[in-house]
Amino acid sequence: MKPLEQLVRKNIWSLAPYSSARDEYSGKEAHVFLDANENPYNDPYNRYPDPLQRELKAQIAKIKGVPAEMIFLGNGSDEAIDLPYRIFCEPGKDNVVAIDPTYGMYKVCADINNVEYRAVPLDEHYQMDADRLLAATDAHTKLIWMCSPNNPSGNSLIRDEMLKVVNAFQGIVIIDEAYSDFSSQKSMRSELAHHPNLIVLNTFSKAWGLAAIRLGMAFASPDIISIYNKVKYPYNVNLLTQRQAMEALKDPFEVDKWIKMLLAERTRLMFAFKELPICEQVYPTDANFFLARMTDAQSIYNYLVDRGIIVRNRTRVHLCNNCLRVTIGMKGENNELLSALRQY
Repeated sequence: MKPLEQLVRKNIWSLAPYSSARDEYSGKEAHVFLDANENPYNDPYNRYPDPLQRELKAQIAKIKGVPAEMIFLGNGSDEAIDLPYRIFCEPGKDNVVAIDPTYGMYKVCADINNVEYRAVPLDEHYQMDADRLLAATDAHTKLIWMCSPNNPSGNSLIRDEMLKVVNAFQGIVIIDEAYSDFSSQKSMRSELAHHPNLIVLNTFSKAWGLAAIRLGMAFASPDIISIYNKVKYPYNVNLLTQRQAMEALKDPFEVDKWIKMLLAERTRLMFAFKELPICEQVYPTDANFFLARMTDAQSIYNYLVDRGIIVRNRTRVHLCNNCLRVTIGMKGENNELLSALRQY
């Protein structure tokens, strides 16, 4: 990769970050805090949270197998997605390359930051060609986005193709693994030590069942994480979120149990879909959802909405004409969906 100083925007590289009271003092022996203009009443919610979430990162490091200094925590994965644009991309000048179709926030953040977004179509099996992705880059391409397992297709990208991109590209490669807990493919976190241009995203919203607390993770080299921390807002992860995540991390085996149940239901539900006359194809998936091509996705979607059952209509997404995306629910919810579809 190019030297990090050449990839980071000049104003960001020289940025003097805001220094909060908790940044200037982090000792544990103190018991009187008169430095942050906090209200002394209503403990513990009157105090600002740890701006670097040190205790939480230490626990995540044990489970994810990544040193704490290589972890960034954000307000959902969306913060970890937006920050690379602000760190690396000059508005109106630089561009990013991404697979297509994929998670829509990559393009939304590009548009917000006035960065050109170059979408490279996947093939009919929703797989990417590394050479085509690299061919879309030029001297002003700062980021390449890949999502594996991908959304909305659900499939894992071919690992060797992803590594080919990481090895060949001189800029930053970001691989979003929001659904990797449901996949048997080895996480790309294991490649971080060998590839300083790699950022891997993960989340507490999916397998951990904590979408409501809005906690996303980015794993990268300590140098990249230090820039993330310089650009982020001082107290971006609130105390309630940190505490709830710490509580969840006490019992990771409960999450393993949920994953096994969801995978079993995924197999059952996909098989049942294949038997439906209104379903033309069910695509392979490594996520907690699957994509199904229907005879008339819009009509079927409307029919389900009238019955209070909500799936995602992806028919307007590139390569997803007449497709519904179905999240795996509890057994009773899945049965209700199948019952409605069998009566369509």
